[in-house]
Amino acid sequence: MFGVTRKPRLKKKWEGMLSDHIIALLWSPDGLLIAAASVSGPVALIDAVSGKLLYVLSGHGFGTTSIAWMDNSTLATAGQDGLVRFWDVVSGGEKLALDAGAKWVERLAVSPCGSYLASASGKKVRLWDKKGAHIRDYPDQGSTITDILWGPGVLELTSSSYGGIRIWSPKGETPLREFNWKGSVLRLAWSPDGKYLATGDQDSTVHFWISATGQDLHMFGYPMKVRELAWDRDSRFLATGGGSQVTVWDCSGKGPEGTTPLQLKGHDESANVNVLAYQRNGNILVSGAGDGKVLVWCPAEGVRRQAETKLSGGVTQIAWSHDESLIAVGTDVGEVAVYSI
Repeated sequence: MFGVTRKPRLKKKWEGMLSDHIIALLWSPDGLLIAAASVSGPVALIDAVSGKLLYVLSGHGFGTTSIAWMDNSTLATAGQDGLVRFWDVVSGGEKLALDAGAKWVERLAVSPCGSYLASASGKKVRLWDKKGAHIRDYPDQGSTITDILWGPGVLELTSSSYGGIRIWSPKGETPLREFNWKGSVLRLAWSPDGKYLATGDQDSTVHFWISATGQDLHMFGYPMKVRELAWDRDSRFLATGGGSQVTVWDCSGKGPEGTTPLQLKGHDESANVNVLAYQRNGNILVSGAGDGKVLVWCPAEGVRRQAETKLSGGVTQIAWSHDESLIAVGTDVGEVAVYSI
């Protein structure tokens, strides 16, 4: 793992070109494969070491929206056709096609233990087991589900929509907790210690919900709606997008309210930050934006850039390898590249 004594660098290992905008990008659990989903539907399976294209799965005819690894041999995908599909990545064949309960599927989320897959489709959150057997539907929400996320430490599923947040158990259909707010939550991010639930919001704000009390802290001043959130390993720093700069809140001590955040500048002023990715067990933050730049930061050390590179297209996806020595990057023109860091 990298500490503050080693300066990170970016060295390209390989680069390939797919046919379209990369909407989702994930390493397999064993680190041997990378799945890259194109917005038009096809999903590429790539050898993570060599960059060789192994298979192109047909994905979803009206467009793929989300992907999730069930295990090293099974990839789940979701799309605009309202289906969740399971694929055998050894043969490239489809194993299952599951009805998610609405015309399109917004998001998939696999539980940390790997036992459950949740899908968000329209106003419905549906729960499946790891083999694709339907377990339950949670009560329909009043508006479209915008995000779903499994919490840290305990087996609980969080969902967001206009009006707030619901937290569910896999064992029952009644919400365990509710955080109500008259606004539209776009993205969810639990701090690793479970103290805070952060949200990026439609009204160009960030909320911090204190899990133990339900109190919310409201951060203003973003130039656009916030979809990009990333916590550091210690639950101290939350990095946020919502513009051309990366805004980092220090949540130590009494919390972020009333403090001045770090502003990490380096992306073009005309380009919006599209993706933020912190190491799970290190101090390094990587940002990608519409200017094609991938920038490396160590917010614990300050605002100075540690490394950078640039691709031809705007950066849409960044994913850390499981040993955190590599990042995979996807762009809006179909580039997929892997860098050591």
